[in-house]
Amino acid sequence: QVFSHHCPFLMGPIECLTDVVTPDTDIQVPLSIFELASAAGIPCEVDPALVNVLAGSKTDGVSPEEDYKVACLLLVFVAVSLPLLASDPASVYNTEVDGYTNNIHCLAKAVIQVAAALFTVHKKNIESHLKEFLLV
Repeated sequence: QVFSHHCPFLMGPIECLTDVVTPDTDIQVPLSIFELASAAGIPCEVDPALVNVLAGSKTDGVSPEEDYKVACLLLVFVAVSLPLLASDPASVYNTEVDGYTNNIHCLAKAVIQVAAALFTVHKKNIESHLKEFLLV
């Protein structure tokens, strides 16, 4: 906010660029825009640093289809694990720490960020995969 107040001529174009990003565009264009926006302190739909790490961690000899299946299975694993985490005794709200002892309150944000990065790497529709996650 301070940067936007002092340098609106610089932040205005960056904010406009983040508004024109659509899922239909080539993946490299939004990643470049998100990287610029993240450097300026603007929150983005997809974390470009996480996408770069995941894209660089692909193992040799594994086909992209297999890697995509592993990403989908990861979301299934998380969805199946949620009831177990919810019934965990550490999943009780603690007023002293203003949160949960096992940090389960951070799980929703983590699932969204990791899923967005994974499916950005695989050039898939993030929204449809998150809808499938909710169905599971």
